[in-house]
Amino acid sequence: MTREVLIHVRRGDEFLVTHRTPDGGGYWHTIAGGVEPGEEWHAAALRELREETGLTAGELDPIGEFTYVRESWEAEPGGHVDVHAFLAVVDPRWEPALNDEHDEYRWLPRNEAATLLFWPEPAALLRSLP
Repeated sequence: MTREVLIHVRRGDEFLVTHRTPDGGGYWHTIAGGVEPGEEWHAAALRELREETGLTAGELDPIGEFTYVRESWEAEPGGHVDVHAFLAVVDPRWEPALNDEHDEYRWLPRNEAATLLFWPEPAALLRSLP
């Protein structure tokens, strides 16, 4: 089973959504990525956040877990992916410095952000946050 992390980023009443480049699927998503061998969940989330947005965070709040099955167009179709999700709360003035996996980002209210997200599990998780 593949292990991945997902990080919702909150800035005030808005959440960060990022657009994957066409090479990465060309869809709207949140910050996410694979857990490297021997890496802890929290450490992987901190690394992915830093790599994809430039943010060096100290603490992340765990907000849930889920498993999904890879789509036919993804690497390893039919494979199960175990995901641990986290929440990062950032300063109201912070803006991401996206890496080459993304070509755009938006700050949106919760429901608008959830509607834009491509995958149902991250959207449902976002809607469930207090």
